[in-house]
Amino acid sequence: MEYEIDKDAIEAFNAESILINRENRERLKCRSFNAKLHTYNWLEDYPEMQDCTNLVEVQFKNTRKGFYVNSNNLELKQGDVVAVEALPGHDIGTVTLTGKLVLLQMKKNHYRPVDEGLRRIYRIAREGDIEKFNQAKAREQITMIRSREIADDLGLDMKIGDVEYQGDGNKAIFYYIADERVDFRELIKILASEFRVKVEMKQIGARQEAGRIGGIGPCGRQLCCSGWLTNFVSVSTSAARIQELSINPQKLAGQCAKLKCCLNYEVDAYIEAQRKLPSREVALETKEGIYYHFKTDIFSGMMTYSMGRNSLSGLATIHKDRVYEIVNLNRKGIKPDKLITEAQEKQAPKELYGGNSLNDDSITRFDDSVKSKPKKKRRKSSVRRRNKNIPDKSSPSKSTPDKGAPNRNNQNKNNPNNPNNNNKGSNRDAK
Repeated sequence: MEYEIDKDAIEAFNAESILINRENRERLKCRSFNAKLHTYNWLEDYPEMQDCTNLVEVQFKNTRKGFYVNSNNLELKQGDVVAVEALPGHDIGTVTLTGKLVLLQMKKNHYRPVDEGLRRIYRIAREGDIEKFNQAKAREQITMIRSREIADDLGLDMKIGDVEYQGDGNKAIFYYIADERVDFRELIKILASEFRVKVEMKQIGARQEAGRIGGIGPCGRQLCCSGWLTNFVSVSTSAARIQELSINPQKLAGQCAKLKCCLNYEVDAYIEAQRKLPSREVALETKEGIYYHFKTDIFSGMMTYSMGRNSLSGLATIHKDRVYEIVNLNRKGIKPDKLITEAQEKQAPKELYGGNSLNDDSITRFDDSVKSKPKKKRRKSSVRRRNKNIPDKSSPSKSTPDKGAPNRNNQNKNNPNNPNNNNKGSNRDAK
């Protein structure tokens, strides 16, 4: 059975797809800077939850967000590019959240509206609005470099990390980092007169700057501060000590030159696991001798003891239950025969991390298989021949022999004392 193809329907479908692609491209121009993950709106499919409030969450460059009133009752959904009220003029942003979850986000972020109240959403952004926004965005890099030069000329101890222009280009926000308080009143006057905009200065920390710039961490993933982390908690070296990490500032510091935020992620698990372990200060007394604590694998519960306090003699690894058993026997005045029971000695030694341990292999295990090839000695005769063939520019007599001078080769041939000539003559006589 043959089916007829409706060409008009196909053309209409193609035209509609082209229009949708254009709209998506215009949206991506404004959404390309949304590096921070947004909140998933799991109540989006419930109309009653969307209609309970007219508040909307709008995201701007990088991590800056704001809450606005949809006073015109526009049909907004996540990803729409809108023009919102600003002071002065208007700004361009992307809708990230609608419905009841907006109220929860405001409560979570302790949002306090300005004195005039919440600002309004004017309209969905037009082509002219997006063109102005792109023109203003193109000036940000040049403005940042020039503002750094001006701050350096004024001798201010500060670093301007980023510049954000408003959607209509009438206002610019300068994000800076400073260890101490900075008097930038003169800087604001110069910036306002040079760039012809209203200037706003915002101080940020080193972690916030790293989140705005972005990057890849040593784990191979996107930086947490630029991907999802919003609340920065203080990190101390005690978190590294609890996890038994070496206190190496180069390894513990992140791209912001501060301690990595991920040091706090597993601290609670380590603290909970260490509570179940016996004290490391208690020595274990046996008939063989006294054993002192050497190291501990926290999550597996295996503890290693040595017979010397500062040496590696008589290393033995036992489970934490066996340690508790020996400690209780020592409190009663009983010393066990051995640290490791006979049943544990008969069992095959199990490696903690599975597979073949690297300690079983020698460091030089690859040196035997790869033998160094002997270098070929260059013959001296070949070198001399090459030197004879190369003319010497410094001594023209050698390169261009004089016609009047006798030839040494001919003299040697005519010389009867030359042993080579005698050999030739004897050969002729023999013939």
